[in-house]
Amino acid sequence: MEPLFNAVLLTGTGEKMERLFDLDFQLLHDAVWSLLAVFILFLAMSYLLFNPIKDILKKRQDRIEEDLSSAAKDKEEAAQLKEQYDEKIRDIEKESEAILSEARKKAVLNENRIVENAKEEAARIIGQAKEEAKLSRQKAYDEMKTEMIQIASLMAGKVVSASIDTSVQDSLVEETLKEVGETTWQS
Repeated sequence: MEPLFNAVLLTGTGEKMERLFDLDFQLLHDAVWSLLAVFILFLAMSYLLFNPIKDILKKRQDRIEEDLSSAAKDKEEAAQLKEQYDEKIRDIEKESEAILSEARKKAVLNENRIVENAKEEAARIIGQAKEEAKLSRQKAYDEMKTEMIQIASLMAGKVVSASIDTSVQDSLVEETLKEVGETTWQS
């Protein structure tokens, strides 16, 4: 077998011409069939292996993108919910402050009403006590009047029975006044 680089060609004149590569028809034919077989094998592999892997990778990429967009959407919703809850908390704080303020106002009004009722009750009790004192004073005055009448009739009985003179009568009046007391006559 001759080496590939030392191939000799015969020209039309009978001269020998050396070739660098031994490229004959059979070699070219085999090379084309080999390239065609590799291309067909590549297409078959692409169809059987590469396309399913590409589809899997595409589905995975789509799922990842969907998960990312879903996560971004969930994050936005969470931020909105947080803002809503913060707003509700602020509203609740305002409402509780308003309720406390209203309760304080009602307590002050209730306190004022109770104090006013107590003052009215105290004034009524004082009025009633004054009325009772007035009635007691009138009763004491009436009793004293009755007692004075009794004393006067007693004195009259003593004066008549003793038939005494005016000096004795004056002394009896003085004595009776001392017994009753001067303060009784003044009140």
